[in-house]
Amino acid sequence: MLYESIENNSFTISLGDDLYLRGEVHAPKERTNKPVILVCHGFKGHKDWNFIPYAAEELANNGYYAIRFNFSCNGVKDNDFDELDKFAVNTYSRELEDIAVLIGQMREQKLPYSDHFDMERIGMIGHSRGGATSIIFASEHSEIKSVVCWNGVSNIDFFNEDLKQDIRKNGVGYIANKRTNQNMPLKSNILEDIENNQERFNILSILESIHVPVLFLQGDADGKWLKEGAEKMNDAAAKHSLVRIEDGTHTFNAAHPLDEVPVQLEQALHETIYFFNQNI
Repeated sequence: MLYESIENNSFTISLGDDLYLRGEVHAPKERTNKPVILVCHGFKGHKDWNFIPYAAEELANNGYYAIRFNFSCNGVKDNDFDELDKFAVNTYSRELEDIAVLIGQMREQKLPYSDHFDMERIGMIGHSRGGATSIIFASEHSEIKSVVCWNGVSNIDFFNEDLKQDIRKNGVGYIANKRTNQNMPLKSNILEDIENNQERFNILSILESIHVPVLFLQGDADGKWLKEGAEKMNDAAAKHSLVRIEDGTHTFNAAHPLDEVPVQLEQALHETIYFFNQNI
């Protein structure tokens, strides 16, 4: 599915304590200074999951440097969730620190093609929980010029009460991954992070004052709470916009591995690229 004109090269950034940022930079055909888009995966996603590589290719094919990467505690080293001990302790704060490190490496031109990055024009795409992380990061970093939120969460605390009680009582709770048939552990770090940062991580409040426009792409066949959340996020400020993807599921009808590109995913990418062309 790769374009002949698109090159991509991998990178690994050591953070110490056996933590790493692993990613791929997709470069457009013309190696001149061009904007950069960071692609942030969601709660049970990773840089090689489902539509993420294809989305990066599409962005590069449309003249952007696209960076897809794994958060350092997303639970993936080589294969689907082969580091569940790290997944168990991931937090929003950890992900925000990861992105800050990535931006620093970009500025120091330590990533592939980074001598051609236009560091004054950076955008972000976040899927699901990655949408919330992207919004929070953009609100705190002026170098981010726009954000696209794909079926994003409006409330960072989306865990049910039974799971939270298990975590508080036993020190660990488990959430099922139906695709991989794994019970994925979550420790108290995530709850403590949410509780200690309620104001900082209040997505609806952030969207009222954030300095950049945010596009919400929401599948209308997604969960009710996500569809209602997209409406609330869009209503937070006039500069934001909402596009509903007809019959779109949480993954815009794409499956992992991506063997076929559904029309809903193509529409999401079309809207995303059009938005970045206007706002970055």
